[in-house]
Amino acid sequence: MDRLAPTLRPRGRPAGFQRWRELLFLHWETPVAALRAVVPPGLTLDTFEGRAYVGVVAFTMRDVTPWWSPSVPGISNFHELNVRTYVHRDGRDPGVWFFSLDAAKAIAVMIARAGWHLPYHFASMDIEARGGEVQYRSERRWPGPVPARFEARYRVGEPIGTAAPGTFEHFLAERYLLFAAHRGELRVGQVHHAPYPLHRAEVSHVEESVVAAAGLPATEGAPHVLYSPGVDVDIFALGPAAPPG
Repeated sequence: MDRLAPTLRPRGRPAGFQRWRELLFLHWETPVAALRAVVPPGLTLDTFEGRAYVGVVAFTMRDVTPWWSPSVPGISNFHELNVRTYVHRDGRDPGVWFFSLDAAKAIAVMIARAGWHLPYHFASMDIEARGGEVQYRSERRWPGPVPARFEARYRVGEPIGTAAPGTFEHFLAERYLLFAAHRGELRVGQVHHAPYPLHRAEVSHVEESVVAAAGLPATEGAPHVLYSPGVDVDIFALGPAAPPG
């Protein structure tokens, strides 16, 4: 794939459509060496002011469909949780490397593993909102590694609008490329959506083992927290990543 313009809508027809809703972004600073050990050598770690981060993003997927199909009740809507870090290719094509993606719909997991070469896992997941507080729970079922659990309670705070380029919030949230490896080949896909409308959020409890399950150091301390009510997304197919240089 040639040099990409991540924020511009690619030419051609999307492979599918999704609505991402109620996104909780949690980030912890993580040693560069620990991330470098588990990210493919064809990718360069993307850092902010010299610091690298691992993110855990908990949200709900709505109306997940290929371009040729309408939304199907019972199939197209499910919760998802991903563990990720940020990468680029020799200073260009900033994107996301996923260590794991847990989803509460088994058929979605099988399709994503086979067609998108992404490390999806099936998990038991639920969200409960009560008294202005949201509780999100996930427990991985298959395939391993397990245990891989996540539980958080949070309250949504004041809106802060869209993230300005150059800010920490922009670095964490505004990512439009994803990388995947298949049979030794690095591949890249693109999504397109409006910039995230962001809110501050307050987390009263977080307990997780999904980061350690990815072979990374267990998270320590309070995370950086953002929330977004969501965006509507066009998904474009994976293609070969351009050689670096």
